[in-house]
Amino acid sequence: MSSSPSDIRSADASSRPVKAEPPVRRVLVFCIIALALMMMAIDGTIVATVLHTLQRGLDTTINWAGWTITAYSFGFVVMLPISGKLAERYGRRKVFIGSVCAFTITSLLCGLADNIFVLIALRALQAAGGAGFTPSATGIIVDHFGDARDRAVSLFGSIFPIGAMIGPIFGGLFVTYWSWRWAFYVNVPIGIVVVLLALKHMPHDKPRAKKARSHPDIPGVVLMGVGILVGMLSVSVLGEQGLPAGLPAFAGLFVMAAVLAWAFFRHIGRASNPFIAPRLINGPGFGVVNLVNSIFGGLSQGAIVLVPLYAANRYGIDALGAGTLLIAQGAAAVVFSVASALALRRTGHRLPLRVGSAVIVLGLVLIAIKPPFGIAPYLWLVVATFLVGAGGGTINPPSRNAGLQLAPENSSTLAALRTLSLQIGSISAVSIVTAALAGSGNPGLLQAWTYAVGAAILVLAMPLISRVPEHHGAW
Repeated sequence: MSSSPSDIRSADASSRPVKAEPPVRRVLVFCIIALALMMMAIDGTIVATVLHTLQRGLDTTINWAGWTITAYSFGFVVMLPISGKLAERYGRRKVFIGSVCAFTITSLLCGLADNIFVLIALRALQAAGGAGFTPSATGIIVDHFGDARDRAVSLFGSIFPIGAMIGPIFGGLFVTYWSWRWAFYVNVPIGIVVVLLALKHMPHDKPRAKKARSHPDIPGVVLMGVGILVGMLSVSVLGEQGLPAGLPAFAGLFVMAAVLAWAFFRHIGRASNPFIAPRLINGPGFGVVNLVNSIFGGLSQGAIVLVPLYAANRYGIDALGAGTLLIAQGAAAVVFSVASALALRRTGHRLPLRVGSAVIVLGLVLIAIKPPFGIAPYLWLVVATFLVGAGGGTINPPSRNAGLQLAPENSSTLAALRTLSLQIGSISAVSIVTAALAGSGNPGLLQAWTYAVGAAILVLAMPLISRVPEHHGAW
């Protein structure tokens, strides 16, 4: 019996070898991701270093110059969950490369800006690009790193402190020898290198099961974005105007944010295809992980940001000396984050969370109290900030993995929610403390009390750790 032409074609197609995907070069891919995250971390501190020169260069007030940082924070926080969802919907590789392109192009435009209002708008757009780095990078590692993904994701915590330490050094060099514009131009060559390497070596997204096409949840996106923005504005107003002058505006914005948050949760609870599944925010396991990230991670980050101000207010330490205190914290965070990541499969999540949190509390207490007689304040603060950094580095891998191991398929959204929790905790802590300091006659002593209160809050929150989902081994 003869075969039809279609049968012959089918046989040929089935006998043809399927082109295998090249093996993922994990070390190279991780280095590409690390370079992108480092670029974002450097940008987070370098702009603050050149702020005064930027103000003079654009002939503006320090308040408007400060909005270049505020606009970036707002844009970053609002775009985080959106970028996580985009990475899961359209592919992690596409969002990663697109985010780096957006960040690089807007960095160039920021450096070319000759108007403060244009620069502020560009900084918000720059943040929109940067917000996509961590969610998409986390998803790439979860998809392609196999049983090494827990350790690779854990090492993210060692990259950000390095970038945060490098940023002020670059900023000082640029201000001294070139221009404030190089604080933005420096991202351009790094971004180009990352894009070229990613296009060549970043693995393509794994094929996903086709789902029925659904309309994007625009109402959910709007409610969430506006709610976060209003909430961040409320704490920003409090930080800018101080107590009690900023209380009326803070109260009004805070109530508005609470109403929007209620409307958002009500919407995603009823929507057939919600923007973010409610269980990832406050479901069993996820809710406590997000809360732990916000309290322990966010509060300690906010405390460290204010250490240079505290050193100057209470002990009269000059700007250079106060700034170098962050090096001790950053170095400790790097070392202990790596150590915690390597030990995580043996320790599980709860043990390093408990130990790291206790070390953070000890560091905050030491910052709050005066050094014993004979010990220089600078040395005392170096030890205290080192402890806070060591504790923060220790809790970073378990707090990052605790949520991811529950739903690896939603890794991009979970990474975005984690970073969002950290940002909310940090920005709230900084704004509340600066608001209290605004009208104080003795800011150094008052800030010491805020560190003591922060330590007390962490102690009271310790029981939450026992509810964090435990896990040993790879996931």
